[in-house]
Amino acid sequence: MYSQENLTAMIVPFYLGERPDSEGRKIQEIWVWDFEKLECAHDYVQWLFPLTAQSHFNPNAPVVDQEVIRAFREDPRLQQHLSQSFSVMLNFYGLAITSDQRVQVTIRKSENYPHRKKEWVNMFDHNYLRITRILKCLIAFGLEEEARAFYKCLSQIYREDSDQIGDETFQYWTNAASTSDC
Repeated sequence: MYSQENLTAMIVPFYLGERPDSEGRKIQEIWVWDFEKLECAHDYVQWLFPLTAQSHFNPNAPVVDQEVIRAFREDPRLQQHLSQSFSVMLNFYGLAITSDQRVQVTIRKSENYPHRKKEWVNMFDHNYLRITRILKCLIAFGLEEEARAFYKCLSQIYREDSDQIGDETFQYWTNAASTSDC
């Protein structure tokens, strides 16, 4: 078992592809996992989207500090890799990201959304917690525009499926998207 200090020190090298996570997986390996592996594995999302708070579910998850957050905000490679992790998860949810000439980010349902929706738009689905984590991480690490676009898309999905998502979950997403505290 790693100390929290060691886990924190591992996150930037992990994100740069220089070091594996606590389970021996490199980020490039996780990026190519199939949907089943992304759904069934429960200890990777904290590595792809780390926060300043300890995970209740994964004791080997890194907790970031202000130094790590600053590194992500300042290093274009870390920003690019965070964007790649976000794209992997968007694809998993059946969503896609685009930006136009003005560099306005939009997230929309992909053609695969009707199929992917069946996997995560369900009462009390664990992916709802993952989404909250993703929103918080994106904002903390400097991808605020992507977080806002994701929230806008999630708001549309919520309007269509509020009975499956629930008011409490949507409130968590709203709070996560409107805060800079991760």
